[in-house]
Amino acid sequence: MRRRRVLWGGLGVVAAAAGVGTALWRSRDEPDTSRLWSLRFPRPGGGELVLAEMHGKPLLLNFWATWCAPCVTEMPLLDRFYSEHRATGWSVVGLAVDQEVPVREFVGQRSIGFPIGLAGTDGLELARALGNSQGGLPFSVAFDAAGRPKARKLGALDQKTLAAWAEGGG
Repeated sequence: MRRRRVLWGGLGVVAAAAGVGTALWRSRDEPDTSRLWSLRFPRPGGGELVLAEMHGKPLLLNFWATWCAPCVTEMPLLDRFYSEHRATGWSVVGLAVDQEVPVREFVGQRSIGFPIGLAGTDGLELARALGNSQGGLPFSVAFDAAGRPKARKLGALDQKTLAAWAEGGG
């Protein structure tokens, strides 16, 4: 009888350890986004981009730079996505991993409807924290309305990917 209790107790400990291990294993790829929503970035035309204002609705966050050819190429696609989906609650934010002057000139020469923030080199660390282990650009993350990352893409986005993200709410 005592052996049986010890056996069942041991099995219980093993099951609990397996549960904790599984939870840790599943969460290893989930970035900590708690700090994200408190961040603020200067805008190239003046003012401030406050990410807390984007919380509560789906968000497409794009890391880019003026010197990154794929980043520049996808800007019209991102702007079109913003125009088509903002009525359904979507926000789009571009965080420039770049210096202020080239970003200000870039934005001044183009019609971009979504907000752009100046993240500078700190933007690369933020992108890494959000799952961009390679540190490449462009890098995009789709968040659901609760602020959880739902999809990530390193490299240029395409219409098919954006349509899938819009349909899935992030």
